[in-house]
Amino acid sequence: MLFAIGFLFQFLIAGLTGVMLASAALTWQLAGSYFVVAHFHYVIVGGILFAVFAAFYYWFPKATGRMYSETLAKWHFWLFVVGFHLTFDFMHVPGLLGMPRRIYTYEPGRGWAVWNVIVSIGALFQAAAILVFVVNLVRSYLRGRSAGSDPWDAWTLEWSTTSPPPEYNFASIRW
Repeated sequence: MLFAIGFLFQFLIAGLTGVMLASAALTWQLAGSYFVVAHFHYVIVGGILFAVFAAFYYWFPKATGRMYSETLAKWHFWLFVVGFHLTFDFMHVPGLLGMPRRIYTYEPGRGWAVWNVIVSIGALFQAAAILVFVVNLVRSYLRGRSAGSDPWDAWTLEWSTTSPPPEYNFASIRW
């Protein structure tokens, strides 16, 4: 649920920066800058990856029959959110300062160095979050507690069978 709520917040910010880029005057100024890179990653990472993590945590017990560690899942979420915002919030600033996209190096003294260090630190937080995610999945798959048939009390059809579901569709077919 944390990732589902995080998705809504991230996608809202992505939409707001998209509205900014819809303005002709701002687009003329920012079109080839890091601001566009930050906006794009807000849409892709914030909009897609947060939703994928939410879905993964929801379906993991059904697919494996095991529960994941909630503590590690919360560490994953908070590390990823902090890293996400350190990376992409602060990526807007060098874009506003005129840093162009698609460069691998830049002249010193342009005012971009500190912002790029913060962005890099955020990327390290995100990498640490992904590592926690992978550790949680492997650890939970190998020795997580049993999930039972419906750990979420979901009341929908897919949770009415065992976790993981059997290899066949139905034990018997009645008309």
